[in-house]
Amino acid sequence: MGVVQKSEFALALNQIATERGVDPDVVIETIKSAILAAYKKDNVPVTDEEPEVELYTVDLNSNNGETKVLKEGVDVTPPGFGRIAAQTAKQVLLQKIREKEKDAIISEYSKRLDTIVNGMILRFQGPNVILDIGKAEAVMPYEERMANESYFLNKKIVVYIAGIVDGLRGKDIVVSRANPKLIEGLLKREVPEVAAGNVIIKGIIREPGVRAKIAVYSEQSGIDPVGSCVGQKGVRIQAIIDALDGLEKIDVIQWSNDPVKYIINALSPAKDLEVTLDEKDKVAKVKAPKEELPLVIGKEGQNVRLASKLTGYTIEVEGGDSRPEVVRTKDETKEEAKSPEEK
Repeated sequence: MGVVQKSEFALALNQIATERGVDPDVVIETIKSAILAAYKKDNVPVTDEEPEVELYTVDLNSNNGETKVLKEGVDVTPPGFGRIAAQTAKQVLLQKIREKEKDAIISEYSKRLDTIVNGMILRFQGPNVILDIGKAEAVMPYEERMANESYFLNKKIVVYIAGIVDGLRGKDIVVSRANPKLIEGLLKREVPEVAAGNVIIKGIIREPGVRAKIAVYSEQSGIDPVGSCVGQKGVRIQAIIDALDGLEKIDVIQWSNDPVKYIINALSPAKDLEVTLDEKDKVAKVKAPKEELPLVIGKEGQNVRLASKLTGYTIEVEGGDSRPEVVRTKDETKEEAKSPEEK
């Protein structure tokens, strides 16, 4: 006959039953199954047929933790088995506590989806980065990294909570540095007017770790949406760039319901542009002074590519006597503008 110390057994059982919301009867049955498995391992011959094995049962006193192994109602508990029973019960209880704690943490973070959180890199798991995000660990898949960013142990970064998925060991919290909503969360953190809803984010397009364009708008008179996001002497937008490891150039532009104005704004910092629209095919022909062409197109077509994604128009650029250059088709724009979780 084995006895688990009453204080330890009762305390642990009470903790998971009352504080963790677990049915004590379920815990008791789990413990009994584990103790029976431990008994069979060393005391039931492997030649026993299954019907005979099923004759064994465990009697567990839920008040004091007293444990007996019975075969057809007869006590067959071996001498010294109490220690094994106590260890087994403790392991089951601790496992149940861990499971309930993880369930509670996952439930908490499921309510924080689509927000940002501070994290610290703990380790690397293949191509994935594992981070400490406070009460839990989170995984950042390779495709959610920012281009050109270095990742190393103990590095502190801000991440976007993108989702909760089934992993090898239960539920995993997935975070991202590449999602456009990371910038949205940073704007809400750094710009009170955005947090209060006085400045509205109409669109964010990113090439993570390289460049981003943000379209903002305000219906309230007296509020400059672009100025609010940039901040005095650029202090607010610089804080966001710093949170992106200083790698990502960010253009903040004024949104307009007039597509011509919107496209011109989106092609900033280029100036003196002429835009002709084909609304049917969603094509914008943009004519620019020769000296503005490098700014319109940007490095490797980046500026016009992002502007096309932001506005939803295929943009064709020409300057002086040069032939039109088709930069982005409408179908490609729609596909590339999707966020990672939509693909």
